[in-house]
Amino acid sequence: MTRSSDRQSSQARTDVRYAAPDLSLVGEDHIRRYEETGGAVGHEWNGATCLILTTKGRKTGLVRKSALIYDRDGDNYLVVASKGGAPTHPGWYLNLLANPLVEVQVLDQRFTARARTANPEEKPRLWKIMTRKWPNYDVYATRTSRDIPVVVLEPLGDA
Repeated sequence: MTRSSDRQSSQARTDVRYAAPDLSLVGEDHIRRYEETGGAVGHEWNGATCLILTTKGRKTGLVRKSALIYDRDGDNYLVVASKGGAPTHPGWYLNLLANPLVEVQVLDQRFTARARTANPEEKPRLWKIMTRKWPNYDVYATRTSRDIPVVVLEPLGDA
């Protein structure tokens, strides 16, 4: 049986050094500026592209928004539930596990998507896509024994 730490070590590249991002636009301010400007401010962030993910709180039922780095895989959008390598999953990931119908904003385009965790067969390929976009994911993977999920956002209808 493969332990989580074994999966993690095979998931992470050890030759990547942490690159400290500019944190002048983060959290609620990032979300607010992104929404106010249709992504003109906040879509490009530290050399990566960001979207706004809206989930329904699993405990409260309240709307929860997160600015997340993304990339594409065909028609789908990919995000990573890294939480910087923390030992627990981010709240937005737990929320979408409870309710996989989410709202996504990319620039000024908004659409509904179904979120799912990448399966073990596709995850290595998707992880490579995301670490090309944000190499720090490989560093985050060395900080935790949990398996960091790649989430696939599958647009419903026209996106």
